[in-house]
Amino acid sequence: MTANPTPVPASAVERRERAVRAAVEQGLIGPEQPVVGLLDVTGIRAAAAELRAAFDEVTAPGTPVLHAFAVKAAALVPVLRLLTDEGLGCEVASPGELALARAAGADPGRIVLDSPAKTHAELREALDLGIAVNADNPQELARLDALVGAVPTRSPLGLRVNPQVGGGSIGALSTATETSKFGVALRDVGARDWVVRAFAERPWLTRLHAHVGSQGCPLELMAAGVRAAYELAEEINQTVGRRQIDTLDIGGGLPVNFTSDEVTPSYHEYARLLKTTVPGLLDGRYGLVTEFGRSLLAKSGVVLARVEYAKWAGGRPIAVTHAGAQLATRTVFAPTSWPLRVATYDANGRPKRTGPDGPVTQDIAGPCCFAGDLVAENRALPELAAGDLVGLLDTGAYYFSNHFAYNSLPRPGVYGFAPGDDGVRFAEVRKPQTMAEIVAESGGAEAEGLTAL
Repeated sequence: MTANPTPVPASAVERRERAVRAAVEQGLIGPEQPVVGLLDVTGIRAAAAELRAAFDEVTAPGTPVLHAFAVKAAALVPVLRLLTDEGLGCEVASPGELALARAAGADPGRIVLDSPAKTHAELREALDLGIAVNADNPQELARLDALVGAVPTRSPLGLRVNPQVGGGSIGALSTATETSKFGVALRDVGARDWVVRAFAERPWLTRLHAHVGSQGCPLELMAAGVRAAYELAEEINQTVGRRQIDTLDIGGGLPVNFTSDEVTPSYHEYARLLKTTVPGLLDGRYGLVTEFGRSLLAKSGVVLARVEYAKWAGGRPIAVTHAGAQLATRTVFAPTSWPLRVATYDANGRPKRTGPDGPVTQDIAGPCCFAGDLVAENRALPELAAGDLVGLLDTGAYYFSNHFAYNSLPRPGVYGFAPGDDGVRFAEVRKPQTMAEIVAESGGAEAEGLTAL
């Protein structure tokens, strides 16, 4: 399918560059705070608006649609609150993510619980609160049988199936392979008949959930998984003789373009493909739930790090910065799957220009104490010097809240930014982690615990 990129308004790049300069001027980054996360609030709002508009365009009037943000993509309460205010719900996959969604003020009726390993306590809490639950497997469904029979609930309840339509280019993020750990494997012997019976025996089971994957999965593969779930819902409703399944949770996972500022593929492109591939899904007979995460935030984030040293080894320059595996974990350990663009700035936060001899091939290294801690290798960039800044672009999702605590490096501060009458305004999302907090979460209060044994 031909890509139809969303044009990037010049203001998106301009906002980022102004924010970098303002972060330096306002002291958010410098020798004492050598790394920081920045989030473009205007860009996040625009992405949420595009998502809503894309599905409004293809669904029948009056169709209930819940866009539930995948909390794992940015487990930060102020971010969740912003998205809640933009009309989104929350998709959670752990007790911690549920607690964050509730702290952000998300309505329980707009929260969906997905996880392959829910405990009795998690299920009971969800049913008490009226949170939607997608059961992952027959054993979990049996747990719900006992809970539903014992306590009345207003929670919408569904079952996750694996349509087994195949994987994308990143195996670890492909959730509809033959042996995926998620959901009921629909093409396994006897599985489809079991699913139909499970619904027929449980009138309270009213949702069907499928999710093909995210980064590396083409839109056509995602649409094929949605079509398989829709066809199963039609079969179930025909078998039971009524519209028992009233909502389809089609997951999320729109891939992100990490090679330029263009937003491609777009939500409009995906929604129109669904309209072509699964027209019955959008005719108003079914409510919809989506679970997008990375695609809502990635383009609106930048990790900004100070170059502490510029050195040479084997004839190649190396810029040693404060952003490495502790923030860009996937990029460091799987660079071919997760390459990042690097922007360069001088010490004042202004874009660094290439010298008269052209760009210099160099490595951008992080602070972690292992040789492979590189966020960019052999990359042609303006030559960096100590005190300059590097920006890791497209890092608004997963890079701020999924910290890898190697070397006990502190989590950086994260700030949202937006244009103001007198320049760039910043709002604190998360304070920089202190040394005292690192000690406390590493058992500081229990220092004598082992010596007493």
